[in-house]
Amino acid sequence: MNIRYDEKGKYFTDVIPKKRVSATIQTVKQLVQGIVYVHPEKRLKDELAKTEKFLAVTDAKILDDNGKILYETDFLAINIDQVIWIYPYE
Repeated sequence: MNIRYDEKGKYFTDVIPKKRVSATIQTVKQLVQGIVYVHPEKRLKDELAKTEKFLAVTDAKILDDNGKILYETDFLAINIDQVIWIYPYE
């Protein structure tokens, strides 16, 4: 990875492109629909196995048991320990 510094000491790294994957995520209490991001050479399962504690979801919708939208947000961080299952659809 290429790291560059400016005159104030701020550093810049290369942007790592990721593939957008639409997914439905069942947590302990809610069902979430949204977009998750996966490195192009990896599977969604690999993203869940990383050491990071949270899964970033954009364009997230939190649904009740009947599929009614309770909340919508541009960004949601889900604790990976709370994920029961995840279903990607492309």
